[in-house]
Amino acid sequence: MTEKIGVFFCSASNEIDPEYNQAAREIVRAACLRGYTISSGGTIKGTMKVVVDEAKACGARTLGIIPKFMAPVVHPDLDKVVWTETMSERKELLREGAAFVVALPGGIGTLDEIVETLTLAKLSKFGGKVICYNYKGFYDKFAELLDFYVETGMLDASSRALVLFPSTPEQFDKLI
Repeated sequence: MTEKIGVFFCSASNEIDPEYNQAAREIVRAACLRGYTISSGGTIKGTMKVVVDEAKACGARTLGIIPKFMAPVVHPDLDKVVWTETMSERKELLREGAAFVVALPGGIGTLDEIVETLTLAKLSKFGGKVICYNYKGFYDKFAELLDFYVETGMLDASSRALVLFPSTPEQFDKLI
């Protein structure tokens, strides 16, 4: 049987509203209940820590893919750590074999990860689902930007349709 992998892109900030971390727990729990291995940036910072902690609490297998320069902040409870030389290599390995990637509310790094993944999906180089968890409308402006790109002809509608915006754990669960 092939391992089912779900990738979580998320915030490394400890300064965010705790509601975002609670929302992350609910989404991670949904993926764990479906039997996914939880793959993430694997550090002890911000929502990345929450993702690993919740996955472990649910009994899921955890995988962290981390550039060597981030070794001081690696989460100690990961089942497996894959070390990389660069952030680009990290993103590439995170997506490898993933059934889905989900961007939880996060910062500029999360935005970079989801835009690159959407680009690869558009080019048929990533076959998993591309999901932005739109908790409390966090990704409304991003969805509007993508719609604007379609309106102006900068993005075709079929490529826009590659990214999904569930706003509840139940909607997310139906996608995975």
